[in-house]
Amino acid sequence: MAKLFETGGIYPPPSHIPRLARYKRGRTIFDGRHPEIYERASSLLKDTPHAAQLKTLFIAVNLMDILLTKPADLLTGEPPTYESGKGPGSREQERLDSIVEENDLTQMTHELVIGGGYRGDSFIKAYYATRADVSETEALAEELGLTAPETRPEPIIEAVPANIVFPELSSGSRKKFRAINVAWVDWVEEPGGKVVRWIYGKAESYVPYLVVERYIPGYIVYERYKLSEGHVDTEWGVPISTYTIGEQVATGREVDVVETGTPELLIRHIPYKSVDDRWEGINGVEKLESVLSAINERLVQIDLILFKHSDPWMYGPDDIDEGDTVRGGGRYIPVDKDGPTPGYMTWEGQLNSAFQELDILLGLVYQMSETPQWLFGTTLANDKGGTGTSHTDSGAIKARFMPILAKVNRIRAHVDRALRDAIWTAMQLENFANKGVDGFEPYEPVYPRINWRDGIPIDEKEAAEVANIRTGGKPTQSVLDAIKTLDGVDEAMASEMITRIDADEERTIGTVDASVFNDTGGGTTGGAA
Repeated sequence: MAKLFETGGIYPPPSHIPRLARYKRGRTIFDGRHPEIYERASSLLKDTPHAAQLKTLFIAVNLMDILLTKPADLLTGEPPTYESGKGPGSREQERLDSIVEENDLTQMTHELVIGGGYRGDSFIKAYYATRADVSETEALAEELGLTAPETRPEPIIEAVPANIVFPELSSGSRKKFRAINVAWVDWVEEPGGKVVRWIYGKAESYVPYLVVERYIPGYIVYERYKLSEGHVDTEWGVPISTYTIGEQVATGREVDVVETGTPELLIRHIPYKSVDDRWEGINGVEKLESVLSAINERLVQIDLILFKHSDPWMYGPDDIDEGDTVRGGGRYIPVDKDGPTPGYMTWEGQLNSAFQELDILLGLVYQMSETPQWLFGTTLANDKGGTGTSHTDSGAIKARFMPILAKVNRIRAHVDRALRDAIWTAMQLENFANKGVDGFEPYEPVYPRINWRDGIPIDEKEAAEVANIRTGGKPTQSVLDAIKTLDGVDEAMASEMITRIDADEERTIGTVDASVFNDTGGGTTGGAA
C-alpha cells in the first residue's frame, strides 16, 4: 500500500480534513470564542431594529470549559500509584518510579483528558533522547565562546498535538494501525530573503516544507518535502489550509532511518470515547454545539429585553412649548390632548418563558455531558437535582456521583491502556539504547499496573469498620499498602517511611524482649539482668 505522504499528494490528506475541522471547532468552543453563534444570532435578528445592537449585547457562555475539566480533576485529583510487580527496591520498580516522576505523568494525563474532551483524540509518544534543548547554546557556542552543558539521554513520554498525527490503518481493519505519521509544516526563510523583501516590498519571504516522521514497527523514517500552497477548505465550518506536496529533499539528519529496538509503535492513541466502526474518538463538544448556540442566543434575547425595559418610550401631549424639557430615556411620542394621560410605554417580553426555556437548555447540556449540576457547588437551573449535600455516607455520595463516575471510568479505560503501553515501551527503548554501555544496569521491561482512584473522598473510618466486620477483626492491609493508600506515595517512599517508624520505635522502646517482664517464675532475683 502507498504511503500517506508522497510527491504529488495533498497535505493534510483530504480524508483527515473533517477530523482536523472537528478539532478546530471544538477548541474554538472550549476557548469561549463563538463566531459561528454570533453569525447565527445575527441572521435571526437582521431584519429587526435590534440588529445594530446585537454585537454589543452578544454574550458567550463558556460551559464546556468546566464540563471538560471536571472529569480530568476526578481522574487525577488523587494521583495514581504505579507498581511493577517486582516489589519495592527492585531495579524494575526503581526505573518505573523514575519514568513516572521525571515525565510528570499525572499532570500530562490531566491535560490530555481535557484536550481529548474537545478534540476526541489524544496521542502520546515514547522515545529515548535528551530532555533539555541545548540547540541555542550550541549555535552560539562559537560566537560567544559558550560551552554547551552535558545532557544525559533518558526515556521520555509526552503528548503529541493531535492535529499533526496521521495514522495509516492496517488492511481490512478500522482500529489497528500499520504506521503512524507525525507531519507538520516548517516555514523556512528562503535564501536571499532580505533582498527579495526589499525588491518586492514584502514583509516576509518564507517557503513551506513538510516534515514527516513515519513510525513503523521497529523503525522511525524521517522525510522532508517541498510544499506549494493550495487552497483553504471551508466545507466543514472552519478554514483548513491545504498544500500540494512537491519533491523530496534532504532532511539534514545524519541518519534518516532509525532503529527503535521494539516491534511496538512508539505513538499511542487515546480516544475520549470510542465505538467499534472507526478509530477516531468522539469528543464531548460536537453533540452540544446546537444546544450551546441556543443558550447563547436565549441569553442575548433576555439581555435585549432587559435593556429595552430600562429605556422605555414616553407618550404625552403634543403641544409642548419649545422651552419645555421632556426628560426620558427613550423616545417621546406626542398624542392628542384629549388622549390618555402621559406615561411610559411598556411591553411584555415573555421573560418567564425565556427563562424557562433557558433552564431546559442548561439541563440538557448537563444531562448530555453526564455531569450533575450540583457537582460544581451550585445549580443554574431548576433541574430538581438537589445540591448533592443531602447524603452523608460514602455509599450515598457515590450513588449521587454515578453519572460522572461512569464517564470517568470510561475515559480511564483508554488512558490506562495507553500509559501502561507507553511506560513499557519506554523501558524497552532505554534497555536497547544502553545495550553494552558501561555503568548501565540492564533490567527486564515490565508491563506496569496503575492503581487509580475515583476522586471521591473516602470515609476511612467507615471503610475500616466494614473491613473489620467482614474479616472478623483480622488485618486486611499491610503497613506498606496503608501508607501508600493514605499518603498517595510510591513504594520506595512508603518503605522509607516504615524504616523511619521502626527507628522511632527502637529509640523509644529499645530492643529488650518484652517477654522478660512477663516472667512469673520465682526463686532468684535479678535474673533479668
